Amino acid sequence: MSTRHYVILEARGLLRAAGPDTRSFLQGMVSNDVTKLGPERAIWSAFLTPQGKFLHEFFMTEEPGPGAESLWLDCEAARLDDLRGRLVRYRLRAKIELTDVSEDHAVAAIFGEGALEALGLPAEIGAARPFGGGIAHVDPRLTELGARAVLPRAGARAALEGAGIAAATLADYDALRIGLGVPDGSRDLEVERSPLLENGFDELHGIDWDKGCFMGQELTARTKYRALIKKRLLPVAIEGPAPAPGTQVTAAGKDAGVLRSSVDGVGLALLRLEHLEAPLLAGEARLTAKKPDWLDI
Repeated sequence: MSTRHYVILEARGLLRAAGPDTRSFLQGMVSNDVTKLGPERAIWSAFLTPQGKFLHEFFMTEEPGPGAESLWLDCEAARLDDLRGRLVRYRLRAKIELTDVSEDHAVAAIFGEGALEALGLPAEIGAARPFGGGIAHVDPRLTELGARAVLPRAGARAALEGAGIAAATLADYDALRIGLGVPDGSRDLEVERSPLLENGFDELHGIDWDKGCFMGQELTARTKYRALIKKRLLPVAIEGPAPAPGTQVTAAGKDAGVLRSSVDGVGLALLRLEHLEAPLLAGEARLTAKKPDWLDI
């Protein structure tokens, strides 16, 4: 039985950014360094409010083919129009077109032992190459998450299965992601309220501190350098019935945080650092916080 698995991420959409000002425009908008994108490199980034709070996260790849003016943003499908509208608002005279191409393209997560080798990828975060008429890349957050691919929708499954990769479920992938402590967009971050640094974007390579200004950069940097982080998003083991996302977490009757996404006895919770060692409760469940190896507290 194959240990390499894929799942088509139906909750993800694809926004195409094209035009001569694409890179320069996005460079001033997003948290990562767009100049590092290329045929062999993908990045993970975020778009923030001017106050440095989360609006959108997305994976950025260079569209395969001649020229390098077109980029793909793998983002939340249900919120793609919001992302596009917010970017258009700041576009002014920049020569960039933003088009929803989700109907023709599928986003897949590929994970498990041998997944990177099946795609011809090295074990290096963000490493990318053409694959199946689209592009495959190592997850820019953690190599342990495997890879992602943007593929023509009509042939996506055939391309992946032709590489010896078997279909899995979203729950299988979520169990891996949550166990590693990695957030998934607005499922785990509260829109217009969540700072990136509480949610691992620094350690998970979603911020470039050397690129210069971007939307929300000043307050994000201030939070980092003044050590103002009082909460962190962490994986938790759940004993008992899984509480709904948004359920308050308590420690000795005191507010200790809030539960985010969960699956099969593991979840993500935004927790106050002062309560990490205390017994935690959420609804009728008992939670035990775990610190991922990549996390720096």
